[in-house]
Amino acid sequence: MVSSPHDAMHRIFREDPGLLARVLPRAGISFPEYTSIDLLDTDLTEIKPMERRVDSIFRVHVPDDEGGFLLAVESQGKPDPDKRNSWTYYLAHMHAKYRLPPILVVLCRDKATAAWAAEPIRIGRRFHTSMLVFPLVLGPGNLSAITDPDEAAEDVPLAVFSAFAHAKDPALPAILEALAAALAGRDEGSDDWAEYVEIGLGDGPARDLWRQLMATYTPNFPGSGTIVEEAWLAGRAKGEAEGEAKGEAKGRAEAILHILGARGIEISGAVRDRVLGCADLEVLGVWLGRSLSMTSAEELFDKE
Repeated sequence: MVSSPHDAMHRIFREDPGLLARVLPRAGISFPEYTSIDLLDTDLTEIKPMERRVDSIFRVHVPDDEGGFLLAVESQGKPDPDKRNSWTYYLAHMHAKYRLPPILVVLCRDKATAAWAAEPIRIGRRFHTSMLVFPLVLGPGNLSAITDPDEAAEDVPLAVFSAFAHAKDPALPAILEALAAALAGRDEGSDDWAEYVEIGLGDGPARDLWRQLMATYTPNFPGSGTIVEEAWLAGRAKGEAEGEAKGEAKGRAEAILHILGARGIEISGAVRDRVLGCADLEVLGVWLGRSLSMTSAEELFDKE
């Protein structure tokens, strides 16, 4: 099982290697017809006492090609100049070890890191380039968000990766809601994917929102009884007497206020009254998304 957001970002491809062939075309990158994709040993250490370990390595087998090619998959949370040396080493060593062409895939959660990772790596001097590396980057800039529950249900691993790739985007609440609805309709494996998403999101408002959604869609989701879930369910309970829509609105309103409080944002009486007094689910959905990133409670109501 994954233990951190970094692990979750690349290990999802170990859970479903075929996801590589499905996600790359969504970023506008063609992927050849293949017969299988195999996970390889990630240890690229030489005899010298210097450990170098790539996050994940896959060997892609293609028809009419005995060898195929390699994919080195790296999860990158922020710019790190030292990584450029490591990536260059990985590709050169993989090519020497397996005698197959390697391709570097870098997974990013924000556009700034993705832009940095996509910069070509040039080895050499001004008068001559000995090596030029072009990382293949997957992130919020070239992957569309999956916000439709039916689309999420068709390919849950892809929807999970969409959530990770857009973890710092305003689209995240809509992605998580679609994913939660999709998991609620699955007979098997929903709890495993739900826990995977929770770990992958890391600590913060996004994880709180995910727990709220799972408590709503799947009451038996691990973590029942948390303060987050209680806030959501309490809101729904208050509105039950006035109908399901009222209960849902109350639940969303309580969730918005809880997220603001968890983020340390001051909530005035006027803001609290306006949020709790709103019965429009669409408006509350917009506010819920904004509550994850805005810096003051009043920003909930911007551009209305």
